[in-house]
Amino acid sequence: MTKNILNRRDIIKGSAALALGTVFASPVRAQAPEPVAINAGLIEAAKKEGKVVLYSSMDLPVGEKLGKAFEAAYPGISVQIERSGSERLFSRVDQEFASNIRAADIINTSDASHIITWKKNGWLMPFLPEDVARHFPETYRDPDGMSATSRIYLSSIAYNTNLVKPEDAPKSYADLLDPKWAGKMVKAHPSYSGTIMTATFQLVRELGWGYLEKLSKQRVMQVQSSTDPPKKLALGERAVMADGNEYGVVLLKEAGQPVEPLYPTEGTPTISGPTAIFKTAPHPNAAKLFQAWLHTRETQQFFVDYTAQYSVHPQVQSKPGRRKLSDIKLMKEDAVGVEAMTEEIKTKYAKLFRV
Repeated sequence: MTKNILNRRDIIKGSAALALGTVFASPVRAQAPEPVAINAGLIEAAKKEGKVVLYSSMDLPVGEKLGKAFEAAYPGISVQIERSGSERLFSRVDQEFASNIRAADIINTSDASHIITWKKNGWLMPFLPEDVARHFPETYRDPDGMSATSRIYLSSIAYNTNLVKPEDAPKSYADLLDPKWAGKMVKAHPSYSGTIMTATFQLVRELGWGYLEKLSKQRVMQVQSSTDPPKKLALGERAVMADGNEYGVVLLKEAGQPVEPLYPTEGTPTISGPTAIFKTAPHPNAAKLFQAWLHTRETQQFFVDYTAQYSVHPQVQSKPGRRKLSDIKLMKEDAVGVEAMTEEIKTKYAKLFRV
């Protein structure tokens, strides 16, 4: 079967990197959709469908909490969550479309470059929630209404406070190359996790492949998801986390676990998590309602408070006691850059770390 589909390499060939949070626009721009508010008609149409299927890279407890909140807000509509690493979800979506399977309604990915491919392939439905139109910065929403950034978070380093004294803890990526950390670190895999794909791109851009080559010689424990390193750290299986999601560390610390996040002096990789609706969604109205609800101030505030992630909605406030993004030196995102280097990152990383 011949597919009239553009893959990642086709899309990026000859194009330049775009700014933070942007997606690669279609050659022929569609008319931007009118903003849609949550209204009685949309709610009624969604209730008739009775279900929304969410593909998500969020940690499962996070996704389930979000799903239950939606179900409580709109009784009669169930949320089915299919959770996996973003790179696995990307492959799954490609396989499903190739096989004419239309299972997913809406997707949240931790690799913003995925939106580029799906948009170019014509797989996304334009839908612009009113809150996104009114409040979200343009760099965090697709100009054609194909996606919106639902969350921002970081891939930091961290340490176990029972195993490492604060004065001895690494302060930078360069510190992780110290022989004293050999065999004592854990990190996740870019071929599974969109978070780590994005973070690896930023590290390669800022520090070069030579840095990762040196790190690979430190006998690092390799896990799949970015949600795994914080858990390994809390269990004391490793003393230091070389990458992984910062919010997992923050939540474990708040729960009394012996972990402490660190923000490297070189800068901390930043990850956008956009959400999009598929044009072929089996439950399109329920998907629209979920997308609109997800980006309201109330839901974004709930999400930030519960998950320790960050929102680009300007009316959302940081929870007291947590660090603000403005207080952290950040590495810059570049979704198009990730798109261009995806295969190179997978190949070189696997060779270096022998995984």
